[in-house]
Amino acid sequence: EDEEIVAEIMRRRFFPAVITHKAWEGFHFADHEIRITEATDCYGAVVWPSALVLCYFLETNSKQYNLVDKNVIEIGAGTGLVSIVASLLGALVTATDLPELLGNLQHNVLQNTKLKCKHQPCVKELSWGIDLEKNFPRSSCHFDYILAADVVYHHPFLDELLLTFDHLCKTDTVILWAMKFRLEKENQFVGRFQTLFDLEVISDFPSLNITLYKAMRKGRMKV
Repeated sequence: EDEEIVAEIMRRRFFPAVITHKAWEGFHFADHEIRITEATDCYGAVVWPSALVLCYFLETNSKQYNLVDKNVIEIGAGTGLVSIVASLLGALVTATDLPELLGNLQHNVLQNTKLKCKHQPCVKELSWGIDLEKNFPRSSCHFDYILAADVVYHHPFLDELLLTFDHLCKTDTVILWAMKFRLEKENQFVGRFQTLFDLEVISDFPSLNITLYKAMRKGRMKV
């Protein structure tokens, strides 16, 4: 079953038939053809399999996790694929990443959502752990969903990542987080995450070494 679903997820990706001057990959999600421009000079400008897993889940579970008119933020949006799919599914999306990635992120989001979505998504800078209250004040920012794909990898900002989850998550916020397991240090982040949040595995793909989690504030997860 794992391999069958993974094969279906990977079939959603396609490549240009003719080589063009600008590298891009194509994807089929939410009844749309999505074209993503990539850059190979940084981690955040490439579409990783965890993003495909999360997009597939959002599309195929749109009744249980109805995004229509919901406030959604994606952290570490990278190329923007997950934010684009969430927007096409009706969400009011804020796609965030580091300042050096915002140009490509904005390009992809605009190219794939303009005149196609109920709500036009916005792109905003978010450096984990920095100026959180200034840029996302708790009093006025309320997100129904936090989306994250492959935000835990070999980087020195795991403390800041946990702080960012903590700041953005209200008592009724649902976190949907796809994680590829790599190194033990990063894997230990899951245990630290569980000091603040209840965690539930909602999909697992051993052939990709990727797990999809649902999380909420401790004591808020419905049994």
